[in-house]
Amino acid sequence: MKAIGLTRYLPIDEPDALQDLNLPDPTAPQGQDILVQVQAISVNPVDTKLRGPKPGEENPPRILGFDAAGTVVAVGPEVTAFEIGDEVYYAGDVTRPGCNAQLQLVDERLVGRKPTTLDFAEAAALPLTTLTAWELLFQRMPFQLDGRRNTGKTLLVIGGAGGVGSMAIQLGRHAGFTVVATASRPQSVQWCEQMGAAHVIDHRQPLAPQLQALGISSVEAALNLANTDLYWQQLGELLAPQGHVGLIVEPAGELRIGDPYKAKCIGIHWEFMFARARFRTTDMIEQHRILTRAASLIDAGELRTTLSERLGTINAEHLRQAHRQLEAGSTIGKLALEGWD
Repeated sequence: MKAIGLTRYLPIDEPDALQDLNLPDPTAPQGQDILVQVQAISVNPVDTKLRGPKPGEENPPRILGFDAAGTVVAVGPEVTAFEIGDEVYYAGDVTRPGCNAQLQLVDERLVGRKPTTLDFAEAAALPLTTLTAWELLFQRMPFQLDGRRNTGKTLLVIGGAGGVGSMAIQLGRHAGFTVVATASRPQSVQWCEQMGAAHVIDHRQPLAPQLQALGISSVEAALNLANTDLYWQQLGELLAPQGHVGLIVEPAGELRIGDPYKAKCIGIHWEFMFARARFRTTDMIEQHRILTRAASLIDAGELRTTLSERLGTINAEHLRQAHRQLEAGSTIGKLALEGWD
Protein backbone atom coordinates (compact mmCIF):
# COMPACT_ATOMS: atom_id res chain seq x y z
CA MET A 1 0.00 0.00 0.00
CA LYS A 2 1.00 3.63 -0.45
CA ALA A 3 1.75 5.58 2.71
CA ILE A 4 3.44 8.75 3.94
CA GLY A 5 5.79 8.41 6.88
CA LEU A 6 9.00 9.45 8.55
CA THR A 7 12.22 7.81 9.63
CA ARG A 8 13.68 10.90 11.33
CA TYR A 9 12.10 13.89 13.08
CA LEU A 10 12.99 16.88 10.93
CA PRO A 11 11.91 20.47 10.21
CA ILE A 12 9.08 20.47 7.67
CA ASP A 13 11.18 22.14 4.95
CA GLU A 14 13.48 19.10 4.89
CA PRO A 15 12.44 16.83 1.96
CA ASP A 16 12.70 13.75 4.20
CA ALA A 17 10.46 15.20 6.92
CA LEU A 18 7.62 13.23 5.31
CA GLN A 19 8.28 10.63 2.62
CA ASP A 20 6.22 8.72 0.08
CA LEU A 21 6.47 5.02 0.93
CA ASN A 22 5.30 1.61 -0.26
CA LEU A 23 4.57 -0.62 2.74
CA PRO A 24 3.01 -4.06 3.27
CA ASP A 25 -0.77 -4.07 3.70
CA PRO A 26 -1.98 -4.41 7.31
CA THR A 27 -2.83 -7.89 8.53
CA ALA A 28 -6.45 -9.04 8.55
CA PRO A 29 -8.46 -7.29 11.28
CA GLN A 30 -8.88 -9.08 14.59
CA GLY A 31 -11.24 -8.53 17.51
CA GLN A 32 -13.16 -5.26 17.16
CA ASP A 33 -10.86 -3.82 14.50
CA ILE A 34 -12.08 -2.78 11.07
CA LEU A 35 -9.84 -2.26 8.04
CA VAL A 36 -10.53 1.04 6.29
CA GLN A 37 -9.54 2.08 2.78
CA VAL A 38 -8.66 5.72 3.44
CA GLN A 39 -10.20 8.14 0.96
CA ALA A 40 -9.39 11.48 2.61
CA ILE A 41 -7.39 12.81 5.54
CA SER A 42 -7.22 16.03 7.51
CA VAL A 43 -4.30 17.49 9.42
CA ASN A 44 -4.19 18.75 13.02
CA PRO A 45 -1.61 20.55 15.19
CA VAL A 46 -0.93 17.24 16.96
CA ASP A 47 0.44 15.87 13.65
CA THR A 48 3.00 18.67 13.46
CA LYS A 49 3.98 18.29 17.12
CA LEU A 50 4.57 14.55 16.77
CA ARG A 51 6.57 15.06 13.56
CA GLY A 52 8.61 18.04 14.83
CA PRO A 53 12.42 17.96 15.23
CA LYS A 54 13.76 15.75 18.01
CA PRO A 55 16.33 12.95 18.40
CA GLY A 56 15.55 9.42 17.32
CA GLU A 57 14.96 7.31 14.24
CA GLU A 58 12.10 5.05 13.22
CA ASN A 59 12.52 1.64 11.58
CA PRO A 60 10.06 0.70 10.22
CA PRO A 61 8.89 4.21 9.28
CA ARG A 62 6.34 5.89 11.53
CA ILE A 63 2.95 6.65 9.97
CA LEU A 64 1.18 9.66 11.48
CA GLY A 65 -2.29 11.08 10.85
CA PHE A 66 -5.54 10.84 12.77
CA ASP A 67 -8.50 12.44 10.96
CA ALA A 68 -9.74 10.20 8.17
CA ALA A 69 -12.76 9.17 6.15
CA GLY A 70 -12.98 6.06 4.04
CA THR A 71 -14.65 2.75 3.28
CA VAL A 72 -14.66 -0.43 5.35
CA VAL A 73 -13.01 -3.27 3.38
CA ALA A 74 -12.72 -5.93 6.13
CA VAL A 75 -14.02 -6.48 9.67
CA GLY A 76 -12.76 -8.40 12.68
CA PRO A 77 -14.74 -11.33 14.11
CA GLU A 78 -16.10 -9.29 17.05
CA VAL A 79 -17.25 -6.27 15.01
CA THR A 80 -20.96 -5.51 15.34
CA ALA A 81 -21.41 -1.90 14.18
CA PHE A 82 -20.00 -2.02 10.65
CA GLU A 83 -20.03 -4.10 7.49
CA ILE A 84 -17.86 -4.17 4.37
CA GLY A 85 -18.77 -1.21 2.18
CA ASP A 86 -19.78 1.16 4.99
CA GLU A 87 -18.47 4.72 4.66
CA VAL A 88 -16.92 5.89 7.96
CA TYR A 89 -15.04 8.74 9.62
CA TYR A 90 -12.85 8.73 12.74
CA ALA A 91 -9.88 10.26 14.57
CA GLY A 92 -8.10 7.02 15.46
CA ASP A 93 -5.67 6.09 18.20
CA VAL A 94 -2.41 7.87 19.03
CA THR A 95 -0.80 4.55 20.06
CA ARG A 96 -1.26 2.89 16.63
CA PRO A 97 -0.16 3.60 13.02
CA GLY A 98 -2.04 6.58 11.64
CA CYS A 99 -4.23 7.33 8.65
CA ASN A 100 -1.56 8.65 6.28
CA ALA A 101 -1.82 5.32 4.45
CA GLN A 102 -4.17 3.71 1.97
CA LEU A 103 -5.26 1.09 4.51
CA GLN A 104 -5.64 1.46 8.28
CA LEU A 105 -6.76 -0.78 11.11
CA VAL A 106 -8.92 1.02 13.69
CA ASP A 107 -11.11 -0.09 16.59
CA GLU A 108 -14.80 0.16 15.69
CA ARG A 109 -15.52 1.84 19.03
CA LEU A 110 -13.66 4.94 17.78
CA VAL A 111 -15.48 5.12 14.44
CA GLY A 112 -18.74 6.64 13.20
CA ARG A 113 -20.64 6.34 9.94
CA LYS A 114 -19.75 9.19 7.61
CA PRO A 115 -22.41 11.90 7.29
CA THR A 116 -24.30 11.14 4.10
CA THR A 117 -24.48 14.80 3.10
CA LEU A 118 -20.69 15.26 3.10
CA ASP A 119 -18.00 14.02 0.74
CA PHE A 120 -14.96 12.24 2.13
CA ALA A 121 -12.80 15.37 2.50
CA GLU A 122 -15.58 17.32 4.22
CA ALA A 123 -16.07 14.42 6.63
CA ALA A 124 -12.35 13.90 7.29
CA ALA A 125 -12.11 17.50 8.54
CA LEU A 126 -14.40 16.76 11.49
CA PRO A 127 -13.64 13.83 13.83
CA LEU A 128 -10.76 14.99 16.06
CA THR A 129 -12.06 18.51 16.56
CA THR A 130 -15.66 17.40 16.98
CA LEU A 131 -14.70 14.83 19.60
CA THR A 132 -12.48 17.34 21.40
CA ALA A 133 -15.11 20.08 21.58
CA TRP A 134 -17.96 17.65 22.37
CA GLU A 135 -16.10 15.78 25.12
CA LEU A 136 -14.91 19.03 26.68
CA LEU A 137 -18.29 20.79 26.71
CA PHE A 138 -20.64 17.90 27.41
CA GLN A 139 -18.57 15.26 29.20
CA ARG A 140 -15.71 17.02 31.02
CA MET A 141 -17.75 20.16 31.72
CA PRO A 142 -21.27 19.80 33.17
CA PHE A 143 -23.26 21.12 30.21
CA GLN A 144 -25.80 19.39 28.00
CA LEU A 145 -26.06 19.40 24.22
CA ASP A 146 -29.84 19.45 24.25
CA GLY A 147 -32.37 21.25 26.39
CA ARG A 148 -32.70 24.83 27.56
CA ARG A 149 -30.47 24.82 30.63
CA ASN A 150 -27.81 26.87 28.84
CA THR A 151 -30.17 29.62 27.63
CA GLY A 152 -29.00 32.96 28.97
CA LYS A 153 -25.45 31.68 29.55
CA THR A 154 -22.39 32.95 27.72
CA LEU A 155 -19.66 30.70 26.31
CA LEU A 156 -16.34 32.38 25.47
CA VAL A 157 -14.23 30.52 22.88
CA ILE A 158 -10.63 31.71 22.68
CA GLY A 159 -9.25 30.70 19.29
CA GLY A 160 -12.59 30.47 17.53
CA ALA A 161 -11.29 30.15 13.97
CA GLY A 162 -9.19 27.05 14.62
CA GLY A 163 -10.41 23.52 14.10
CA VAL A 164 -11.61 22.89 17.65
CA GLY A 165 -12.89 26.44 18.01
CA SER A 166 -14.94 26.12 14.84
CA MET A 167 -16.75 23.09 16.25
CA ALA A 168 -17.02 24.54 19.77
CA ILE A 169 -18.83 27.58 18.38
CA GLN A 170 -21.33 25.38 16.55
CA LEU A 171 -21.91 23.02 19.46
CA GLY A 172 -22.20 25.86 21.96
CA ARG A 173 -24.76 27.66 19.82
CA HIS A 174 -26.71 24.42 19.32
CA ALA A 175 -26.69 23.90 23.09
CA GLY A 176 -28.27 27.31 23.69
CA PHE A 177 -25.27 29.42 24.72
CA THR A 178 -24.64 32.93 23.53
CA VAL A 179 -21.24 32.25 21.97
CA VAL A 180 -18.53 34.90 21.98
CA ALA A 181 -15.49 33.87 19.95
CA THR A 182 -12.09 35.51 19.64
CA ALA A 183 -10.27 36.26 16.38
CA SER A 184 -7.85 38.92 15.23
CA ARG A 185 -8.05 39.09 11.42
CA PRO A 186 -10.98 40.02 9.17
CA GLN A 187 -10.95 36.55 7.57
CA SER A 188 -11.01 34.74 10.93
CA VAL A 189 -13.70 37.09 12.30
CA GLN A 190 -15.87 36.31 9.29
CA TRP A 191 -15.26 32.57 9.72
CA CYS A 192 -16.33 32.65 13.38
CA GLU A 193 -19.50 34.47 12.41
CA GLN A 194 -20.20 31.85 9.74
CA MET A 195 -19.77 29.14 12.38
CA GLY A 196 -22.47 30.81 14.49
CA ALA A 197 -20.72 33.12 16.94
CA ALA A 198 -23.05 35.85 18.20
CA HIS A 199 -20.09 38.17 18.80
CA VAL A 200 -16.38 38.14 17.91
CA ILE A 201 -13.76 40.02 19.92
CA ASP A 202 -10.00 40.47 19.46
CA HIS A 203 -7.84 38.14 21.57
CA ARG A 204 -4.86 40.46 21.07
CA GLN A 205 -6.59 43.09 23.19
CA PRO A 206 -7.79 42.87 26.82
CA LEU A 207 -10.94 40.76 26.85
CA ALA A 208 -12.93 42.32 29.69
CA PRO A 209 -13.47 45.80 28.15
CA GLN A 210 -14.61 44.23 24.87
CA LEU A 211 -17.10 42.00 26.68
CA GLN A 212 -18.34 44.89 28.79
CA ALA A 213 -18.97 46.87 25.59
CA LEU A 214 -21.29 44.03 24.59
CA GLY A 215 -23.08 44.21 27.94
CA ILE A 216 -21.38 41.04 29.25
CA SER A 217 -19.81 41.43 32.70
CA SER A 218 -18.95 37.76 33.21
CA VAL A 219 -19.16 34.43 31.41
CA GLU A 220 -20.41 31.10 32.71
CA ALA A 221 -18.05 29.04 30.56
CA ALA A 222 -14.82 29.59 28.65
CA LEU A 223 -12.74 27.39 26.37
CA ASN A 224 -9.11 28.44 26.09
CA LEU A 225 -8.03 26.68 22.90
CA ALA A 226 -5.00 28.86 22.16
CA ASN A 227 -2.61 29.73 25.01
CA THR A 228 -3.31 28.48 28.52
CA ASP A 229 -0.76 30.71 30.27
CA LEU A 230 -1.54 33.94 28.41
CA TYR A 231 -5.25 34.08 29.28
CA TRP A 232 -5.19 32.39 32.68
CA GLN A 233 -5.49 35.51 34.84
CA GLN A 234 -7.97 37.20 32.53
CA LEU A 235 -10.26 34.18 32.55
CA GLY A 236 -10.07 33.89 36.31
CA GLU A 237 -11.40 37.42 36.54
CA LEU A 238 -13.99 37.03 33.74
CA LEU A 239 -15.56 33.75 34.81
CA ALA A 240 -18.67 33.94 36.95
CA PRO A 241 -18.72 32.26 40.37
CA GLN A 242 -19.11 28.48 39.88
CA GLY A 243 -18.20 28.91 36.22
CA HIS A 244 -16.12 26.49 34.19
CA VAL A 245 -12.98 26.73 32.07
CA GLY A 246 -11.93 24.10 29.51
CA LEU A 247 -8.32 23.61 28.41
CA ILE A 248 -6.57 21.62 25.68
CA VAL A 249 -3.10 23.26 25.50
CA GLU A 250 -0.46 22.26 28.06
CA PRO A 251 0.83 25.34 29.91
CA ALA A 252 4.43 26.42 29.52
CA GLY A 253 4.77 27.14 33.25
CA GLU A 254 2.98 26.66 36.54
CA LEU A 255 -0.60 27.88 36.82
CA ARG A 256 -1.84 29.63 39.93
CA ILE A 257 -5.07 27.79 40.71
CA GLY A 258 -5.81 29.70 43.92
CA ASP A 259 -7.74 32.98 43.88
CA PRO A 260 -9.71 33.97 41.92
CA TYR A 261 -10.30 30.37 40.82
CA LYS A 262 -10.58 29.00 44.34
CA ALA A 263 -12.68 31.88 45.69
CA LYS A 264 -15.16 31.51 42.84
CA CYS A 265 -15.18 27.67 42.90
CA ILE A 266 -14.37 27.65 39.20
CA GLY A 267 -14.20 24.20 37.63
CA ILE A 268 -11.02 23.51 35.65
CA HIS A 269 -11.42 20.82 32.97
CA TRP A 270 -8.79 19.19 30.74
CA GLU A 271 -9.54 17.48 27.45
CA PHE A 272 -7.29 15.08 25.51
CA MET A 273 -9.25 13.33 22.81
CA PHE A 274 -6.87 10.37 22.69
CA ALA A 275 -7.23 9.52 26.40
CA ARG A 276 -9.92 6.87 25.90
CA ALA A 277 -7.98 4.98 23.24
CA ARG A 278 -4.59 5.46 24.91
CA PHE A 279 -5.74 4.03 28.23
CA ARG A 280 -8.29 1.58 26.77
CA THR A 281 -11.01 2.96 29.02
CA THR A 282 -14.19 0.98 29.47
CA ASP A 283 -16.20 3.74 27.76
CA MET A 284 -14.25 3.88 24.49
CA ILE A 285 -17.51 3.37 22.62
CA GLU A 286 -18.51 6.92 23.62
CA GLN A 287 -16.48 8.18 20.66
CA HIS A 288 -18.53 5.99 18.31
CA ARG A 289 -21.69 7.41 19.86
CA ILE A 290 -20.50 11.01 19.61
CA LEU A 291 -19.51 10.69 15.95
CA THR A 292 -22.80 8.95 15.20
CA ARG A 293 -24.80 11.73 16.85
CA ALA A 294 -22.67 14.41 15.18
CA ALA A 295 -23.30 12.83 11.78
CA SER A 296 -27.05 12.95 12.35
CA LEU A 297 -26.82 16.64 13.31
CA ILE A 298 -24.77 17.38 10.20
CA ASP A 299 -27.22 15.55 7.94
CA ALA A 300 -30.06 17.49 9.60
CA GLY A 301 -28.30 20.79 8.84
CA GLU A 302 -27.64 21.60 12.52
CA LEU A 303 -23.84 21.39 12.18
CA ARG A 304 -21.55 21.93 9.20
CA THR A 305 -18.12 20.85 8.06
CA THR A 306 -15.17 23.03 9.04
CA LEU A 307 -13.16 22.22 5.91
CA SER A 308 -11.60 25.43 4.60
CA GLU A 309 -9.11 24.23 1.98
CA ARG A 310 -8.42 21.14 -0.15
CA LEU A 311 -4.70 20.76 -0.78
CA GLY A 312 -4.82 18.05 -3.44
CA THR A 313 -4.17 14.32 -3.42
CA ILE A 314 -2.63 12.42 -0.54
CA ASN A 315 1.13 12.46 -1.04
CA ALA A 316 4.22 13.64 0.83
CA GLU A 317 4.49 16.96 -1.03
CA HIS A 318 0.92 17.99 -0.25
CA LEU A 319 1.13 16.73 3.33
CA ARG A 320 4.30 18.74 3.91
CA GLN A 321 2.39 21.78 2.62
CA ALA A 322 -0.39 21.13 5.13
CA HIS A 323 2.10 20.82 8.00
CA ARG A 324 3.84 24.00 6.86
CA GLN A 325 0.58 25.96 6.82
CA LEU A 326 -0.39 24.72 10.28
CA GLU A 327 2.99 25.59 11.72
CA ALA A 328 2.62 29.13 10.36
CA GLY A 329 -0.20 29.56 12.89
CA SER A 330 -2.73 31.32 10.68
CA THR A 331 -4.85 28.42 9.41
CA ILE A 332 -8.61 28.92 9.50
CA GLY A 333 -10.76 25.83 9.90
CA LYS A 334 -9.33 22.54 8.61
CA LEU A 335 -7.10 21.42 5.72
CA ALA A 336 -7.77 18.16 3.88
CA LEU A 337 -6.19 15.93 1.24
CA GLU A 338 -8.23 13.44 -0.79
CA GLY A 339 -7.52 10.55 -3.13
CA TRP A 340 -4.24 8.83 -3.95
CA ASP A 341 -1.95 9.43 -6.92
